[in-house]
Amino acid sequence: MHPARRRLPRSLAAAATAGAVLLTPLLATSASAADDPTGPVDAGIVVDKVDGLPADFINGVDISSILALEESGVTFRDWDGQTADVFDVLESADVNYVRVRVWNDPFDAQGNGYGGGDNDIAAAVEIGERATAHGMKLLVDFHYSDFWADPAKQKAPKAWSAMTVAQKAEATEDYTADALTQLKDAGVDVGMVQVGNETNNGVAGVTGWAGMSQIFSAGSSAVREVYPDALVAVHFTNPERAGSYASIAKQLDTYGVDYDVFASSYYPFWHGSLSNLTTVLDQVATTYGKQVMVAETSWNYTLEDGDGHENTIRPATVSTKYPSSVQGQATAVRDVMQAVSDVGPEGIGVFYWEPAWLPVGTPDQLEQNKLLWEAHGSGWASSYAAEYDPEDAGEWYGGSSWDNQALFDIQGNPLESLRVFQYARTGATAPREVVSVEKVTLSVADGSPVALPATVQVTYNDGSVEAHPVTWSTSVDWIRGPGTYTISGKTVDGVAVSATVTVTAVNHVVNHSFEDASTAPWTLSGPGAGTGASITADVDAADGARALKFWDDAAYAFSVEQTITGVPAGTYTLTAKSQGGAVGPTDTLTLSASSGGTELSAPITLDGWRVFSTATVGDVVVGDDGTVAVAARYSLSAGAWGNLDDLRLTRVETSGDIDTSSLENALAVAQTVDRSLYTPESLATLDLAVETAGVVLAGSRATQDDVDAAAALVDQAVAGLVEIEAELVSIAVTPPTRTTYSVGDTFDPAGMTVTATYADGATADVTAQATVTGTDFSTPGTKALTVTFEDQTATVVVTVGGTTTPEVPGTPEMTLSATSVTAGDDVTVTVTGLELPEVEIGIESEYQRLAGATVTDGTASETVTIPATLEAGTHILQARDASGTVLAQAEITVAAAVVTPTDPSAPGTTEPTGAATPAAGSGTGTTATGTLSQTGADVALLAGLTTLLVAAGATVLVLRRHRAGTSPVR
Repeated sequence: MHPARRRLPRSLAAAATAGAVLLTPLLATSASAADDPTGPVDAGIVVDKVDGLPADFINGVDISSILALEESGVTFRDWDGQTADVFDVLESADVNYVRVRVWNDPFDAQGNGYGGGDNDIAAAVEIGERATAHGMKLLVDFHYSDFWADPAKQKAPKAWSAMTVAQKAEATEDYTADALTQLKDAGVDVGMVQVGNETNNGVAGVTGWAGMSQIFSAGSSAVREVYPDALVAVHFTNPERAGSYASIAKQLDTYGVDYDVFASSYYPFWHGSLSNLTTVLDQVATTYGKQVMVAETSWNYTLEDGDGHENTIRPATVSTKYPSSVQGQATAVRDVMQAVSDVGPEGIGVFYWEPAWLPVGTPDQLEQNKLLWEAHGSGWASSYAAEYDPEDAGEWYGGSSWDNQALFDIQGNPLESLRVFQYARTGATAPREVVSVEKVTLSVADGSPVALPATVQVTYNDGSVEAHPVTWSTSVDWIRGPGTYTISGKTVDGVAVSATVTVTAVNHVVNHSFEDASTAPWTLSGPGAGTGASITADVDAADGARALKFWDDAAYAFSVEQTITGVPAGTYTLTAKSQGGAVGPTDTLTLSASSGGTELSAPITLDGWRVFSTATVGDVVVGDDGTVAVAARYSLSAGAWGNLDDLRLTRVETSGDIDTSSLENALAVAQTVDRSLYTPESLATLDLAVETAGVVLAGSRATQDDVDAAAALVDQAVAGLVEIEAELVSIAVTPPTRTTYSVGDTFDPAGMTVTATYADGATADVTAQATVTGTDFSTPGTKALTVTFEDQTATVVVTVGGTTTPEVPGTPEMTLSATSVTAGDDVTVTVTGLELPEVEIGIESEYQRLAGATVTDGTASETVTIPATLEAGTHILQARDASGTVLAQAEITVAAAVVTPTDPSAPGTTEPTGAATPAAGSGTGTTATGTLSQTGADVALLAGLTTLLVAAGATVLVLRRHRAGTSPVR
């Protein structure tokens, strides 16, 4: 691809486990799904079980960049968020194989690394040692180059650049044997060795199967010598290309290459269907008796960039095959595992490419990030690589283009998708939820109506897809002329939807992407026409399935052109897309347009495989004759390759002199709005206005009236924002002026204020809105009044003095044996003049019943205990009838209870009754009382616990007690 935990000894661990089981409540429990190796486990994501997955299936990761990342300060965390060794985390997720790339000499003469991990054999040894220590095998991926090797680049190592094929083969065997010997001497468990990386078009600078096979065979021979039990793998890519793998496997067989595993890269966003992957791998396995696997795969969990260096997968290049989410990532990997497993026993595993290539810093730390990339090689390429790879690394060097495809978040926490290797064996379930919504793209010819779909496809985490009705924003009504517009919408369930509408200008180039069966009206000419260059089917076409494709092993030249008539007078722009590479320093590639005797031109650049560049010729003025000649001319050195596609001649739209400053100013103000302060409804109005403004600015035919109206919409939406009422946190009460009352008085709130405090720190006087309860002053005592505002309460304390004489039948009277007591004392209450059989004696402050008393001859007498917790002060003892009516009452003054600690050695302290005197030599003098059952111990449970713990090898401490007066058994 181009861009330790401390353990218990086993016996103690077993004993501890047994003890843990016994010390749990002895209740019947059912096994959870997690305990069933065949059933789905409960998880945060949904993963379907992979059918037919063998026990030794390779759960692999390529973490070649790990040392450079750690040197740059990147740290990883475990599932609990604690700093951890990344190998511990991988091991916990059932990763059993690590892949590491090896470059011959990824350094310049001064020792500066080329980047991408600076992966020489020394780095491979260090990574291999750590993998082996964690029970993982190592796959050694020899690139036989000093830097990245892929289908577009298979450059020989610097030291081999002048060698013949035979000499390179000899050097390959020597280098491979020496590198593997270093791994073997370090005790690294090498399980597999790749002899080349994505070698579709070459290896070690050698092209053609006769020479490439010599390199493969030389590497294989060294593997057999040093690691005879290791598997030898050959590695290719582009399984989607019809007949490609069958042809490659046949060539390998024809030339007698000795290998065990045919490995393929498979990236879902590039490499076609999974069913095709299974088919082409099965053909190789069945025809040639080989094992097969996927050596590289990945998927993005987000579209956000983590380090300031543009990612490979970003909004402009994203695939919709899976959601850009942790769920999508897990599903993608699981599906690749299933595709390999479907081959049968010959399908041996899957490797995830660079799951730990995290940012060394955030995008706002870009300058510091650049220093780390250069110093430690933690970016995909450093500036020092320019000497070896000037066209690619020399121009585009920088950071990680893969951080959004990692299986860890940017803080180093493992994503749940890392557990896919575990979940694939059992399956995993989670509550059903939406994971993605169809991103609508619509291309409309200029002048045609924009008809957005009435429904969109909504995908759930269980893989189900449903069509949901959608309502689109009215901003679509503001589309004006050719341009690209973003229109929002919402499903009936409130899920946000987005549509990208492209209104295309009229393209006057005929057969602009070479899709017609006839190549007319194009004319392809020159000595390279038909040999080095041809209009043909091309899987790397920028548009459609065909392109002008070129390559030759000798210097060649050609041109392609057409003359267009009937073009309306005006100013036009000509564009064309290209991809390719290996351009020589004197090569020329030119796009041109001629009209009215004037020719304008622009250079065509080839920036790499599938890296499309757009050549642009502007200000092409077409006169009244309406004739334009467009052409692309090439003069190329041997080996230069690429394609030309999607030529467009479109009119330049002129809207006149329109002033957009007011709209831009309005948008600038809108961007400063703190969204946390305003209601969702008013923010929705602002969002619609801002979206409308964006549509207007994107339009090529927007008028001044359109711009002014959009600016007014934004201004009005900002002015109309409604603040959210902050959450009420508490209220505080300033007591009223009067806090002392007599029985029968009415509460006077004068002077009382109630102040509310809100979550944003604001306060408000809410006295008028507050209510006061608890103002019944019919009895004396201390009263706690409750002040309430909304859901908050506070207390105001007032004192009510004096007594009342209730209306009672007859003239009952109450007398007390004492009118001044201490809380907890007894007092005898006598009530006379009663005419009912029974009364209740209680005490009033907040009323509590103390006793019931029988009436004999009109008199009730009962000794009651004043509650020990009663507050000091004046209280009222009352006699009440069954309905609660007060019959008689009397004041009593209560002093607070005094607690005096008891000194057990003090005179008069009595020894507990029944205490046993310990027998001589029986240990401490502590006594025991009561029966064994009274202590809460369970003899049967204790005996069972002891027996099982001893059986488990644990040391058991038994606490024994004996009856009073007996000695414990020794």
